[in-house]
Amino acid sequence: MSIVDLVMPKMGESIMEATILRWHKKPGDAVKQDETVLDIATDKVDSEVPSTYEGILEEVLFQENDVVPVGAVIARIRTGADTAQPDITQAPATVVSTRPEATEVDVQAREVPYQPPHTVAAKATAGARFYSPLVMNIANNEGISMHELEKIPGTGNEGRVTKKDILDYVASKNGGVVKVIQPIPTPHPLHSETRTIAPTASSAPTPPPAPAPAPAPAPSPAPPPAATPTAPTPITLSGNVEIIEMDRMRKYISEHMVRSKATSPHVTSFTEADVTNLVQWREKVKKDFEKRENEKITFTPIFLEAIVKCLKKYPMLNSSVDGERIIIKKDINIGMATALPSGNLIVPVIKGADQLNLIGLTKQVNALANSARNGKLKPDDTAGGTFTFTNVGTFGSLMGTPIINQPQVAILAVGAIKKRPVVVETEQGDSIAIRHMMYLSMSYDHRIIDGSLGASFLTAVAKELEAFDPERGY
Repeated sequence: MSIVDLVMPKMGESIMEATILRWHKKPGDAVKQDETVLDIATDKVDSEVPSTYEGILEEVLFQENDVVPVGAVIARIRTGADTAQPDITQAPATVVSTRPEATEVDVQAREVPYQPPHTVAAKATAGARFYSPLVMNIANNEGISMHELEKIPGTGNEGRVTKKDILDYVASKNGGVVKVIQPIPTPHPLHSETRTIAPTASSAPTPPPAPAPAPAPAPSPAPPPAATPTAPTPITLSGNVEIIEMDRMRKYISEHMVRSKATSPHVTSFTEADVTNLVQWREKVKKDFEKRENEKITFTPIFLEAIVKCLKKYPMLNSSVDGERIIIKKDINIGMATALPSGNLIVPVIKGADQLNLIGLTKQVNALANSARNGKLKPDDTAGGTFTFTNVGTFGSLMGTPIINQPQVAILAVGAIKKRPVVVETEQGDSIAIRHMMYLSMSYDHRIIDGSLGASFLTAVAKELEAFDPERGY
């Protein structure tokens, strides 16, 4: 008999922690190998954590809704034929490490209580650091670039910069006082208040200063005292209303959208494209395509193929902003906004889209869309995007003004394809014909993408779609 650790798995390269949503087993329950023990959530993706061994769930170390760092022990499982309760108070338990890098040997271990993030000493981290939305808001309000933010020593988990770290840094930088936008504890992401925070020399309370002598009467009336910041007046509800609490994903989307508008000055350009050749080609080949490739071909992979070609011509659209630096991404990873049955939105990413032909793009689009709708996406499936595409025409919209998916600098939307009478220019002269027309719109970050570049890229995509060869193969 032995006791094995069940640890919080690493669900992706950029995932440092996860929230426990639900325990499927409780202490004393029997678990089989690969049987689901609990559900966890990372950002917008929910995942199941299976048991790595067969035995009895001995102990649960975290409760539902707890946020747990990757690699932390979340439960212990007693394995072997002997299922008697071990006396862990008399002798240290024999533990078999289940981490991939450890060999399966018995080691003597003592139980160490989990240390919350604020008690972990600062240490250097490899690669990109994670910054919470609160830290990012403070940095934006105080004009701190990402380059400068990276130099702030962090005392949080994995060397993260905490709220206290950045407040102390800003206060020392500005001579002791800093005004910070501090969120009010309310579900609404837009409410905020202004607080004045000054660093103290020690944790002991500072005694109030001695009262100053009363000033001599001024010849003119004193100015009115400054207004004291107050919390927003609570909303009074009346009439027949229904109140719905945001679920976890909707709260994340809300925060992400608000932060994007606060980060990037958005500009949106529009154009239209005659996609008649594209529509007729798809109608002609879709049955044979499905029979041959066992996949349905939609318009999305055709649009993505055109976007990829144009991103190669205009690499600035495939970039991000880091303070005063522009980072141009050599990999082209296209995110495609996907509506979920719950009404929420998720953006799975097609990695290396420039390395795929139309068949490869079709298979990736269908696989990711099905995984998203069935709740089978992995955290890595939504990470690493460099440009985002959204089809607002799916629900009948002619056009839209999408919000940039940070930290990207642009997002392109296509509207519904409609038949319209248009003027067609030919060598024999102009004529009016019924054509399949579609509007395209693109929102871009005006910090680095000017109107000429944004419009040029959007026009290039439209021309690429209009030049679609109706005689081409797959």
